[in-house]
Amino acid sequence: MDTTHTAPRTNRVVLVTGASSGIGEAIAERLVAEGHHVVAGARRTDRLDALAERTAPAAERSGGSLLPLRLDVTDRASTADFVEAARARHGRVDALVANAGVMPLSRLDSLLVEEWDRMIDVNVRGLLHGIAAALPVFTAQGGGHFVTIASTGAHEVVPTSSVYSATKYAAWAITEGLRQESDPSVRVTTVSPGVVESELADSITEPGAAEMMKTYRANTMSPDAVARAVSFALDQPDEVDVNEIVIRPTTMR
Repeated sequence: MDTTHTAPRTNRVVLVTGASSGIGEAIAERLVAEGHHVVAGARRTDRLDALAERTAPAAERSGGSLLPLRLDVTDRASTADFVEAARARHGRVDALVANAGVMPLSRLDSLLVEEWDRMIDVNVRGLLHGIAAALPVFTAQGGGHFVTIASTGAHEVVPTSSVYSATKYAAWAITEGLRQESDPSVRVTTVSPGVVESELADSITEPGAAEMMKTYRANTMSPDAVARAVSFALDQPDEVDVNEIVIRPTTMR
């Protein structure tokens, strides 16, 4: 195996999409504190700038860093520019954490087609754009690590989750296919969280789905629980590939 890509485990260059809030924000914060060079992407650059300022003391202590960059994962060119900017800044890209996602749950008979399309664009096309941008870089440098943030919705369907679960199953399937097709020097991990404290539920416009989500939101875990799982997967030696992690709150069985 070509190990020329290998970076010290404490200062890898890790790209995180959807880093302006929730899980992505928590992943970026934890990885900076652990000494990694994080390139944080999202559309809300004001939130990214605040994240960079907030993590600056931790970066100084750990030797890590955080570079905020505007990113729209639904735009293939924006995603390619994001990956290239990280490579130009640091000389390599060690990992891409594909976290960006949306979750406007609704029943199918609500016919909220624009919301369905948005989920497909962000949750599926956004992931594919990240793979298309990062895979050639990983191939050229002799390795890298893809981490997809899917969902337990990839493994189960409940009323109002049909389209969301379909997109997350697609994310799981794409990532599993990538694992099977990739060179052994490219590691691939899928992390599937249960209900997490985040802004995702705030995008639900259908009253019935919003009411149902109140029950789920009473049984949540912190975004840092997912960040710790990502950190664990990234921290393994190059010959170890953590393929899948499923995380649920202890109150949800």
